[in-house]
Amino acid sequence: MPKRTDIHTILIIGSGPIVIGQGCEFDYSGVQACKALRGEGYRIVLVNSNPATIMTDPDVADATYVEPLTVEMIEKIIIAEQPDALLGTVGGQTGLNLSVALADAGVLERHGVQLIGANLRSIRLAEDRSKFQEAMLAAGVPVPQGKFVHSLDEALAVRDEIGFPMLIRASFTLGGTGGGVAHTADDFEAAVIHGLRASPVSEILLERSLIGWKEYELEVMRDKANNFVVVCSIENVDAMGVHTGDSITVAPAQTLTDREYQHLRDLSKTVMETIGVETGGSNVQFAVNHETGEVLTIEMNPRVSRSSALASKATGFPIAKIAALLAVGYTLDEIRNDITRETPASFEPSIDYTVVKIPRWNFEKFAGANPVLGPQMKSVGEVMAIGRTFPEALNKAMRGLDIGWLGFSRTLVDEAAPPITAADLGRPTAQRLAHVASALCAGMTADEVAIASGYDIWFVEQMKHILEVEATFVGREVAHLTAEELRRAKKLGISDKMIARAVGVGEMAVRQARKALGVTAVYYRVDTCAAEFEAHTPYLYATYERDDEAQPTNKRKVMILGGGPNRIGQGIEFDYCCVHACWALSEMGFRDDYGQLQPRNRLHRLRHGRQALL
Repeated sequence: MPKRTDIHTILIIGSGPIVIGQGCEFDYSGVQACKALRGEGYRIVLVNSNPATIMTDPDVADATYVEPLTVEMIEKIIIAEQPDALLGTVGGQTGLNLSVALADAGVLERHGVQLIGANLRSIRLAEDRSKFQEAMLAAGVPVPQGKFVHSLDEALAVRDEIGFPMLIRASFTLGGTGGGVAHTADDFEAAVIHGLRASPVSEILLERSLIGWKEYELEVMRDKANNFVVVCSIENVDAMGVHTGDSITVAPAQTLTDREYQHLRDLSKTVMETIGVETGGSNVQFAVNHETGEVLTIEMNPRVSRSSALASKATGFPIAKIAALLAVGYTLDEIRNDITRETPASFEPSIDYTVVKIPRWNFEKFAGANPVLGPQMKSVGEVMAIGRTFPEALNKAMRGLDIGWLGFSRTLVDEAAPPITAADLGRPTAQRLAHVASALCAGMTADEVAIASGYDIWFVEQMKHILEVEATFVGREVAHLTAEELRRAKKLGISDKMIARAVGVGEMAVRQARKALGVTAVYYRVDTCAAEFEAHTPYLYATYERDDEAQPTNKRKVMILGGGPNRIGQGIEFDYCCVHACWALSEMGFRDDYGQLQPRNRLHRLRHGRQALL
């Protein structure tokens, strides 16, 4: 279907200041939307109150307003710029809530502005937990047992129907704000009051607790022709009870059978059709009882989200860009994939590697802060790593946190600390990975660790295997290490420093010995299609395989180092600096034109890249 010609100017609302649960991922989505829509000839008006963004750079939109994100201010901008449409789905929860507020205040109707990306009905169904539950039950989609209340008296009246422990979820909030878990009558009242205050509509859901269930998320897209794709499946390593923004997550999902995955896929499609999201990306979250196989649908976001940014980087599929194009009339089969330049957006991404995301916290900045994680997000940033296997990606991500961790290693064990107990493992904190390593090193079995922590036994077995391989280097001589041993360790993401600590020498001694044996890193491309088609972009990750897909040229080059994960004092402003440095150096002639990558034989990759770990 052709793009819409009845609209000419589009207003895009940003996400405002960086807050927990809403960071630079929405600058990313906003920039993608601006670039895509301007490329189609639309005039873009952007408003965002945060100046330290690429989004608010003068070259991104046709008109940029750095102003407060309020209904009153947006109406003034609408009067001045006279947009035909408002795209409210790329500015996070702030952009979505403000779009609804503008509609409720009559601003959009008064000035003839259409809401695109998601209609008002869809937003209300997805964001209002009571309406969402009613819609899901009517469509035959299972949801947790729960009751909606608007006051403490109502909550007390239905408290005993659900029983403890009980999850409290606030409607229309971001990052689980207002959420909590009540284990007894003593903490129930405080949790209810907190949730009611946090909800802009004074509504909370008192829900059956699913703590300990496995949590999965599907990033999905649907267009107005009912084409439907799953961009990426994501599995939380941490069980239900920890907000997904505070959980270690893995893509694609590792422990689902194909039958289970297809069931979640079918449910996601039903959710999208029921809510009515026709023009963009959404994510649908599920809880799965690992003992019975029961599946419950938790929630969905009818907008580009934090998970969308993760899924985009994990697969190479530009969700925000494609969502923007769908919003102006295109269908998935009409949009080409930037990486392959051949496959359409209706071609579901296929990845032959593993992606691990680990959150970063800054509890040390706040004396007295409760470090126990729960349904309300507390992380201030995150890192993502790509590897051929889960252990490799896990180790790379742990080092990327920039907190001194060498990886999942025996070096995480604090010899002076008391022995780790099952209770320690069951308490979700920023240190739980270190606690798992300590417990395994102390002799606790993988089954015992899995039961205590809520981690799936598969993940614990992979972690245990890393420790076992690391232990084979203890007391060895560097000169006696073989290429086979070093390559096996590097494929698990075990760093030179981890090996050096085990052997008892300096890091450089291990590195020199490894390189002398020909064990060096190569680079593979993120191509969205598991090497089935040509890849045209130099989007790379390091690994230890036989092939190399980097294909660098001999042109002059400049390396730019980024700022790493967001933290207190270092956030999106350094992303802004790096992007401007890239633009400036590119204009100066420091440009590297990568060649096309021919697809390698798929069986070759599967045989040599997916070797069994155990």
